Amino acid sequence: MQHEPSISDFETMARDTVAGLPEPFRKAALEVALRVVDWPAHDMLRELGMHDPLNLTGLYEGIPATEKSFMDQPYAPDTVWLFRRPILAEWRERGNVEIADLVAHVTIHEFAHHFGWSDADIASIDRWWE
Repeated sequence: MQHEPSISDFETMARDTVAGLPEPFRKAALEVALRVVDWPAHDMLRELGMHDPLNLTGLYEGIPATEKSFMDQPYAPDTVWLFRRPILAEWRERGNVEIADLVAHVTIHEFAHHFGWSDADIASIDRWWE
């Protein structure tokens, strides 16, 4: 069995992905907190109406850049969350992708939400699922 990457490994893969973004996206992405944890918190799942934590590989929390105003009072930094265990489960289930590619895919998807893209917008150009 192939070695399961650690939280630190995931963070390195995600930060490498962000570093590879073109400007001006890279600079804006570097202002977003990036957190990698094993599982989503129960309150995250509850707020999303989800029951199975394996169904959530990543999450963007914040106000999308297209909706921000200088009048907004931030309560917390915008954050991209990556959930290691659900990503690993998807990786094992797929069996045909490199873990770094899957981490990059989830990272870019969540940062796309930060830049104001909806899931429908992302799906219209995302060829990952084909």
